[in-house]
Order: sequence, then C-alpha cells, then structure tokens
Amino acid sequence: MKLVRYNQLDPQVPATFSGMLDRFFNDSFGAALKQFNPAVDIAEDEKSYEIHVAVPGVKKSDFKIELVDGKLTISGERKMEEKKEGKNFHSLETQYGAFRRSFFIPEDVIEDKTEATYEDGVLKLVLPKREKKVNKATIEVK
Repeated sequence: MKLVRYNQLDPQVPATFSGMLDRFFNDSFGAALKQFNPAVDIAEDEKSYEIHVAVPGVKKSDFKIELVDGKLTISGERKMEEKKEGKNFHSLETQYGAFRRSFFIPEDVIEDKTEATYEDGVLKLVLPKREKKVNKATIEVK
C-alpha cells in the first residue's frame, strides 16, 4: 500500500482532477485567505516512509501534527515577522499564513513510533513500517 494525499473534496479519490481543483482554489484564493499549501516530498524504503514538508520560517511551536484513524494531518502557520510590517515591499514571493496538508497512511505504519524533526526549513516525518510477517506452512501429503 502506498501513502496517498488526503483529498478534502472526496477522501476516497487520490489527488487527481479534484486535486487540480483544490490547487486552483488554494492558489487563487489563498492570498486573500492568507493560506498556502507547502510543497511535500514523499519517499519510501524497506523500513519507513518519509514525508518532507517545505515550510521555511515556521517556528517549531507553530506546527500541529495529528495522526488519527490512519489520517496524518500537518498544519501550522507562518507568521509575518513584525520587522517586515510597515515596510514598503517591492516584491513578496514567500508564502505566509496558515497551511494544512493531510494524507492517508498505509496500515503497515507503526503510528506510535512516528518521529518529526524540523531543520533548515524542512519538516521531516519518519513513519516506520512494521516488519512483514511471512506466513509459511509446510503441508504434508498423505
């Protein structure tokens, strides 16, 4: 089973057409609502899944990570620094505001062993896998 992005429009449909709609609405209205969708990379090896969320400038205390009934939700807020307020910006390309990303996780994840670290603007979650059980039986022919 693979790790799939949770789609709030239809939780049963992986990010496809409705994902494009979601992205359209988040990109179009995100500035007005002060929300954004951070970029996410997902990787897997034989021992774990890794999720990397690009959120530079967010304080560790501003993250909220929940894992409930097989759904991982990462949310938080990147706040505009007080030093920047009152300045006349000619360009402001970095994203500020609230964010929220959700994913359905595979059944082989050991939920209580999940770890999160934040370094160099990247939130890294490691979701370890259970060891695969090999069911083997020897059947004697009679």
